Amino acid sequence: MAGNEGERAYWFPAKRYGWGWGAPRTWQGWVVLAVFALLVAAGVVFQRQLGTWLFMAYTAVISMGLLGMCWLKGEPPQWRWGSK
Repeated sequence: MAGNEGERAYWFPAKRYGWGWGAPRTWQGWVVLAVFALLVAAGVVFQRQLGTWLFMAYTAVISMGLLGMCWLKGEPPQWRWGSK
């Protein structure tokens, strides 16, 4: 984690089962997740003004942003089934 200089501090750990990332491990990861949740909530509030298709496009773009942050700041993804 952050205390070890030689080890990279991943914001998002790999899931134990399956492929992808789990809950954030660091405060930076939690900030990214909170900003994502706030952006989704803002989109929901303004969904009527945006229209369905624009809301779907907006949600897809911010979801790709979250996925990109997980890819850049998370453990390398691979299929896992239990302990390492």
